[in-house]
Order: sequence, then structure tokens, then C-alpha cells
Amino acid sequence: MNNNSRTYGYARVSSKEQNEERQIQALVDSGVEERFIFIDKQSGKDFDRPKYKEMISVLQQGDTIFVLSIDRLGRNYNMIIEEWRNITKNIKADIRVLDMPILDTSKNKELLGTVITDIVLGLLSYVAEQERAFINQRQREGCGHRQGFVGFPPQHRPLLMDTHQGFGRNGTGLPLHEWHPHNRRPQQHFRLQQQLWRGACLL
Repeated sequence: MNNNSRTYGYARVSSKEQNEERQIQALVDSGVEERFIFIDKQSGKDFDRPKYKEMISVLQQGDTIFVLSIDRLGRNYNMIIEEWRNITKNIKADIRVLDMPILDTSKNKELLGTVITDIVLGLLSYVAEQERAFINQRQREGCGHRQGFVGFPPQHRPLLMDTHQGFGRNGTGLPLHEWHPHNRRPQQHFRLQQQLWRGACLL
């Protein structure tokens, strides 16, 4: 490794209203000097971001980029793969994804490690892209919180699952519009919210 190699950090939030401090702290805790952290406040749909471009322009062989999670790098599957290959193969720098240690090109340089990294990167990037597309589709179709129900159009109001008694009170079944969250303990309410949102996305 080049003795003059440098460690950079990259952080991104989707809007100016969001806070990037958690990412910055994680990068600093990993040994990145704050003056070498590049921060963008815009969507990850592509890599047309000023600070990202600035970082790539100074990146040299032997340098390392730290990023908290793969979705901070970007959200477009094909572009992530392309950028990853440009950084690791063309520039010959390394990337470390802090919350996914297997995505660390500074350690996994052997053939098997490279193959595994490529597979994991591809799967994670693909899932992130599909999740984003799916959410956008649901939003366009008006899926979300509406008066009288959560996440379901009126004709698809399901019966709520009671985690201890089957469907509804004493197994009789309560339509969603007749259910009130204060009738259940907080932890059940939280689990039901998760179940309802997953169900809405299957309609």
C-alpha cells in the first residue's frame, strides 16, 4: 500500500432537512478525519452529486473510502456496481462499508473474497433499488395512511390478527375500521402496524 494513502469518508442524506451527524460520527469513530469526510444532501438515485464527484477526483491508488451503509453510497443498482468497479478496479482504491464487514475490499482481495463481495453487493443493491421502486409505486397508487384505515383501500380491509387469541377478540374477528390501537398493549400495536404495512404492499 502507498505510504501516502489517505482515508476518506462519504456521507449522504436525501434532503437538507435530514441530519447526517450519525453517519459522520460513525466515520470519525472508524478513524476518518472529519476534514476528509464528503457530505451530499440529495437523492441517491444517481451519482451526479457535487461532493461525491469531488471525492472521486482526489481519490488515488491505495486510498480507502469509508461509508456507513451501502444505501448511503447510492440507490441505483446498475450505477452502484459501475461506481464500485471504477473505484476498486480502475482507480485501485478500496471501499469499506461499516455496517456490512464483508463489503471491505481492503481485506477481501483474494479471488473468492472478490466473488463473494460482488455477489453480496449485487444482492444488497438490487434489494435497495427494488424497495425504492416499490415504495414509489405504492405512493403513486395512494397507498398510505387514510382516514378510517391504515394502508388499505376500503374494499380490502382485512381482519386483524390477535397474537394470542387468533382473529379478533375471542377469535371473532374485528374489521380494521372497527379496531382502535388503545385497546391493545403498545407492543402488540407496534407488531400490528408492521403486519398491516407488509400486507398493504402485497395488494
